[in-house]
Amino acid sequence: MKKSKKAISTFKISFSGLKEGAHKFDFEILHEFFDFFNYAEFSSSKLTVCLKLEKKATLLEFNISIAGTLGLYCDVTNEPFELFINPEHDFVVKYGDSFDDVSENIVILPHGSHEIDLSKRIFETIVLSVPQKRIHPGVVDGSLKSEVFKFLENLHPLKKNIDNKKTDPRWDELKKLKK
Repeated sequence: MKKSKKAISTFKISFSGLKEGAHKFDFEILHEFFDFFNYAEFSSSKLTVCLKLEKKATLLEFNISIAGTLGLYCDVTNEPFELFINPEHDFVVKYGDSFDDVSENIVILPHGSHEIDLSKRIFETIVLSVPQKRIHPGVVDGSLKSEVFKFLENLHPLKKNIDNKKTDPRWDELKKLKK
């Protein structure tokens, strides 16, 4: 896949010409954004980024707010579904001798810098907002009608056996002592 620098260049914020005070920027995240990072976990994306910048004399305060849907595949059934995400990330930019972004809440830019590339921060905010285990909402509520899901339910009927299993009367007597 061809990596598009244009998909990333829109996330470079030039702050040198901005007046002190609050500023707002809005961006759309297209699928090419994730191609730039060689990240193929999402089948689609419809995300809006709202970036708020508070410029002060000695530092910059950023708030990144993202809202929208990501196309994912279920870890259980491999069925596609859309996941709504709405993460936020706040951080401060200070000036120092050299670039340093080790902390998640503080970025240090060299004195004389005039812009900051937020593409990596936006990418990390999106990726970290996705749950580790991706489960189709239809699996959770039982509404998913899929051949794979039916096969898995028939293959592992443990849940049905647990509901119908009688308990040992000795344990029942011990549980009464708890109360």
